[in-house]
Amino acid sequence: MVQKKKLRLPLLVFLFTLLLLSFVQMKVENPMLLMERLFKGGGWVEIGIIGLYGAIVAYHMQFPQKVHTWRKYTWFAFSVVFFSQLILGLSGFEIFLMTGKLHLPIPMMIVAGPIYRGHPSVMTILFLSTVILSGPAWCSHLCYFGAIDSLAAGGKTSHTPMRNKWALKFTVLILVVASAIVLRWMKVPVLTATLVALGFGIIGLGIILLLSRREGRMVHCSAYCPEGTIVNLTRFVNPFGMYIDDSSCTDCMACTKHCKYDALNPSDIASRKPGLTCTLCGDCVSSCHSGSIKYRFLKLSPEAARNLYLFLTISLHATTMALARM
Repeated sequence: MVQKKKLRLPLLVFLFTLLLLSFVQMKVENPMLLMERLFKGGGWVEIGIIGLYGAIVAYHMQFPQKVHTWRKYTWFAFSVVFFSQLILGLSGFEIFLMTGKLHLPIPMMIVAGPIYRGHPSVMTILFLSTVILSGPAWCSHLCYFGAIDSLAAGGKTSHTPMRNKWALKFTVLILVVASAIVLRWMKVPVLTATLVALGFGIIGLGIILLLSRREGRMVHCSAYCPEGTIVNLTRFVNPFGMYIDDSSCTDCMACTKHCKYDALNPSDIASRKPGLTCTLCGDCVSSCHSGSIKYRFLKLSPEAARNLYLFLTISLHATTMALARM
């Protein structure tokens, strides 16, 4: 009976992923699935493979103690798939690019790109859809840059909260939006705008390699990325959340060293809820010896809320694995 219960979530993820990708396969004129571009009917093969992948991930991530490992490596796999296709596209194999036209693969371009160009991109639509459906899951399961930051921050986490985090976050976001507006208003050539964005990305990589590695937490994602700031501010449009059960929490602070997003500092634990930079990744759940850290979704039980979150997030992760290309 227990085994059958554990198979329910993987089956639902498998079916929902098939439904989402089948809609793309049937309704979009230009093939968006890579295998359909390689041979006729290949998209249906890819849909089956991706659906099975999502089911396997869902099965293992039901167990809190496995979440950190499976999330880390499936997220890294997502990043490898994304950048491999980008490299192949740059090498002249345009079939690996979504539109055949190259866009700079820097997360801030999801924010600044539509402002500069005057219209959204596929990545913009994927980003907004994720925020609406599963809150901040983009920042812990789908961002190709975030996977790199996660690997860099794999060491021992600093117990000292980030200083002036929100001042930095708002400053960067305002500068990115203002710069995009000015570049569009001044009709700055695409090449010049691209070089500006490239400089922003190089600074971000520097933060990942230097600060995230030193601090053992994701400084780029939590304090620098403007897309992350938008996710933090718009998480209220989604009813998913996490809380710390006041009746059982012992204030042991064990969860602090498992949070790579600077969302479980002493002040957050005292208020009995993670900070705004929490991405609901769930890494902290298995670290809580008293089982006090729980998911919340409207009036559902914590277990049901967690399962619903995993269902949506893993389905989106699997679907995006097939669609996220430049």
